[in-house]
Amino acid sequence: MEEIEVTSWLTLDAIKNATKPEETVGDLQTGHCMSVFCRIEDDFLELCYSDSASNFMRRYEDKDEFQLAIEKRKEEVGDSRYDDKVGFNDNFVEEDIEEDLSPVEESEEF
Repeated sequence: MEEIEVTSWLTLDAIKNATKPEETVGDLQTGHCMSVFCRIEDDFLELCYSDSASNFMRRYEDKDEFQLAIEKRKEEVGDSRYDDKVGFNDNFVEEDIEEDLSPVEESEEF
């Protein structure tokens, strides 16, 4: 991977407009950065727009490294795929909650 700093969003826009983006990760309206992944001939590029840090362009060696970078960026931004194996307990019983939510008796101490 090679990386260079780009000072202008216009430069990144010119590169982005020269090709069809394969993936866009993040959003400058809801976050601080947006990465546009694109390919120009044999070059796999990430164009990173940022409103809080330096903008940069990364060039990846091959498609595998490029795909790994997309997945990594999605995890950083929170756009990663939902894993249905992780999460709520399958043994959840609604009755358990109802017991915990029973009315509390009022005391005269208040």
